[in-house]
Amino acid sequence: MRPTSLDEVAGQGHLLRPGSPLVTLADPDAARTASSVILWGPPGTGKTTLAQAIARSSGRRFVELSAVTAGVRDVREVMQEALTQRDLYDQSTILFLDEIHRFTKAQQDALLPGVENGWVVLIAATTENPSFSVISPLLSRSLLLTLKPLTDDDLRMLVDRAVSDARGLAASVTLGDDARDALVRLSSGDARRALTALEAAASLAEPSDHGGSPVISAEHVAQAVDRALLRYDRQGDEHYDVISAFIKSIRGSDVDAAMHYLARMIEAGEDPRFIARRLIISAAEDIGLADPHALPLAVAAADAVQFIGMPEGRIPLAEATAYLATTAKSNAAYLAIDAAIADVRAGGFGRVPIHLRDAHYPGAKRLGHGKGYIYPHDSEVGVSAQQYLPDELRGRRYYEPKALGAERDVQARLEKIRRILDGR
Repeated sequence: MRPTSLDEVAGQGHLLRPGSPLVTLADPDAARTASSVILWGPPGTGKTTLAQAIARSSGRRFVELSAVTAGVRDVREVMQEALTQRDLYDQSTILFLDEIHRFTKAQQDALLPGVENGWVVLIAATTENPSFSVISPLLSRSLLLTLKPLTDDDLRMLVDRAVSDARGLAASVTLGDDARDALVRLSSGDARRALTALEAAASLAEPSDHGGSPVISAEHVAQAVDRALLRYDRQGDEHYDVISAFIKSIRGSDVDAAMHYLARMIEAGEDPRFIARRLIISAAEDIGLADPHALPLAVAAADAVQFIGMPEGRIPLAEATAYLATTAKSNAAYLAIDAAIADVRAGGFGRVPIHLRDAHYPGAKRLGHGKGYIYPHDSEVGVSAQQYLPDELRGRRYYEPKALGAERDVQARLEKIRRILDGR
């Protein structure tokens, strides 16, 4: 059911408008103006399909390599042959390189002469963000085109076409509406998965009682596909996007969203220690002293996961997630240390006040170290009027607690402490 021309391609309408780079590539009369492209998108969205449809339509010589099996020698051979074909027969070559993110830097470097000098028009496909997986010189010489997951309407059209088309099931089965909806729902925008599930479900369908063609039901689809495809790459965008959404949901106190993203990470096989570390950071950064129990609880969850492992480790992770999402929030401590670091980096520091300097080594007292220091425990309230910051930063305020949760009490207490320290 792979499309043989761009007209048959489902979805990706934003890339297939008249005059677009892909349409130009497929035009036999536009050989000299074609640009190399990098197709970036999830699996099953049509990267290989687009490359092969372009090859059939353009009339150009087409060479396909896979980064899984090809090496530098293979690339150089393709480049040399492409140069020969251009010089002897005035024939341009399209090189389709699948999974370019698997190529090392040296292997990608081998592509540069051919792309830069126009020996080949490169169509590279990747499921990982090219900004991280493709070398900059190759990126700058290519157009980056982003493919989108197929919409539900695209998938319905694909499935219906596969049922009726002679290349597919040739109308040998009937697809029920509920089965179609189930296929679309479970495919998560992946055409390949939709067609694979359709074929598997068709093999389970039996002829109707009236002797008609077999009918594919939702039950057949459920037997063929046990769970929805989860898009998640532990080294790619989904890894960062999902963990970002997880932390922001906790920060925003949406416990249901936080549980959803936690489940996605668990189901995708994310390292539970990574999740636990992020929970600890969240407890310190976003909750702080608004709830002093948050950080110990997050650390305990991390210890529990390390001790009991998975899948049971999901339970303490869920407990910590629920607690952090629903408790009071304050980033005051986080803001305080960042402000203090910013001052230090900008040169905002001075000599330690002489009464605070170490007076224990020989000769320190002769230098006046420690002279005038007031021991706080000698005071009835445990705080004495005394300068602690260097002269250059006297009066500087970094920590500003919020009137939230337990930090409300800290706020009131700190105001009294600062009044005493300032001698008010």
